[in-house]
Amino acid sequence: MEITGEFKIKGDRQEVWDVLNDPDALEKAIPGADKLIEESPDHYKAEMSVGVGMIRGRFGGSVVVQDKVEPESYRMTVDGKGGAGWLRGDGQIQLTESGSGQTQISVAGDASVGGLLARVGQRMVRNVANSLMKQFFQNIEKQVVARRG
Repeated sequence: MEITGEFKIKGDRQEVWDVLNDPDALEKAIPGADKLIEESPDHYKAEMSVGVGMIRGRFGGSVVVQDKVEPESYRMTVDGKGGAGWLRGDGQIQLTESGSGQTQISVAGDASVGGLLARVGQRMVRNVANSLMKQFFQNIEKQVVARRG
């Protein structure tokens, strides 16, 4: 399923880029992330807890950042498996200066789930994905603002 979103963050494009490329910041920003371990530059092992409706599960998997064009864009791929099924997401993240010290973030990608998650919560997956994406960028903004002191 297609996932898109537009977000404005208080911070210039380079500040936002720096936070989006900091492994510690990503771990704090990803909703449900229990661990995010950098295995090599831009390749992470992830452990997270995610739920769709009443179905909740722990997932192990990977997060890969690629196709970087600093400070404009990159692609993020998330892949996870757990007792409740599997999830995959692939999205292009575009950063644009929007004036007044703000950055516009545009996200376009695809997400899919399988297993019990898909059977029980397929109708809710888009809403959950959009909610998680909104939380992620709100958490990124908090970290951008906190770094300024």
